[in-house]
Amino acid sequence: MPNPKRRHSKQRTAKRRSHDFLTVTGTSNCPNCGAKKLSHRACKACGEYKGRAVVAAKEAA
Repeated sequence: MPNPKRRHSKQRTAKRRSHDFLTVTGTSNCPNCGAKKLSHRACKACGEYKGRAVVAAKEAA
């Protein structure tokens, strides 16, 4: 198997790794309670999805 003959520079390594990062997940506001929620998922705060109660909501203590 061939091996590299020279060391890659820091700039070349950084260019290769420029796309290796995490992206922020897309969140939206719940139309019912206004809490942040993930898209296409039921709201964790009120338990509604598309105007219907889907999940039993957690009560704040």
